Amino acid sequence: MTNSNIRSNILRHGIEALKSEADAVFQTAALLNESFVAAVQAILNCKGRLCITGMGKAGLVGKKIQATFASTGTPSYFLHPVEALHGDIGMVQAGDIIIALSRSGSTEISNILPIFKKLGCKIILITAKEQSVSARSSDIVLLIGTDKEICPLGLAPSSTTTAMLALGDALALTVMKFKGITAEIYAFNHPGGALGRDLMLVKQIMRSGANCPCLSETDDIFACYQAMQSAPLRAGAVCIVNEKRQLKGILTQGDLFRFIMQEHPDNSAIIKLPVAKAMTSNPKKAFETWKVVEAITLMKRYSIDDLPVVSEDNTVVGLIDIQDLVLEGFEIIS
Repeated sequence: MTNSNIRSNILRHGIEALKSEADAVFQTAALLNESFVAAVQAILNCKGRLCITGMGKAGLVGKKIQATFASTGTPSYFLHPVEALHGDIGMVQAGDIIIALSRSGSTEISNILPIFKKLGCKIILITAKEQSVSARSSDIVLLIGTDKEICPLGLAPSSTTTAMLALGDALALTVMKFKGITAEIYAFNHPGGALGRDLMLVKQIMRSGANCPCLSETDDIFACYQAMQSAPLRAGAVCIVNEKRQLKGILTQGDLFRFIMQEHPDNSAIIKLPVAKAMTSNPKKAFETWKVVEAITLMKRYSIDDLPVVSEDNTVVGLIDIQDLVLEGFEIIS
């Protein structure tokens, strides 16, 4: 067999595998009915937590489904069915909902479902077999569209676990939708890594209080210098505000040095001049409800190192310093 033939066969088998798994998902979608509605409503009304359980590859899929529920605002945990029979079932409480995954419905899962029933738990089973021991012990049965695997031997879990995963995601994301989970709630559950940074709000990273020095237009240049130096984090800018603390301008260290050198290079009296002479009026600003990435876009566009943060009525509530963005791992260089 030539290299070209080998390459063609590899691609053909890969494409066939993907199409077969996609077909399994489409078949599962075609089977969604009132049982799915009942499952979503049960989870929305759950007074306890979700317990996800499954054996082998189905269990691995269950762990991913559990993680999706947890990250989208539904408290959940994973319970290994064998460990459950050796003491871990103690973590399950009445009021919890069990989501069990089993292609055949006759694995170790069937041994623990009756125990869950005795505890007063509602059971949702994801399976390929509507008539099975596990199905008879369950309150709601959600069917996947196939019990056949695309493995060349027809043995390795593949099509069925893909369908289980897709169905579990459909459950979790539908529940998320009807719970009204917002981007802010989602961000709270994802504080780390790139995802957390993408969802972080300006008010979560801005400097506030003593670290956001504010002066009036009539304060002098020396007071501005002192304010920058005395801020606990050594501010690179001072926000200029009116008597209501509404933003009027900003004076950065760069503004200050340029003003000294351009206007009064040899005149020490400059420190007595009001900051209004040196400040940037109507500066660029971010709102506290913005995502940090929106503020960074503005800072990049105008080469800004310090950005005032205001509330909806233009009241200064903080200051974004480029150094803080770097420390948080944000990409600030285009």
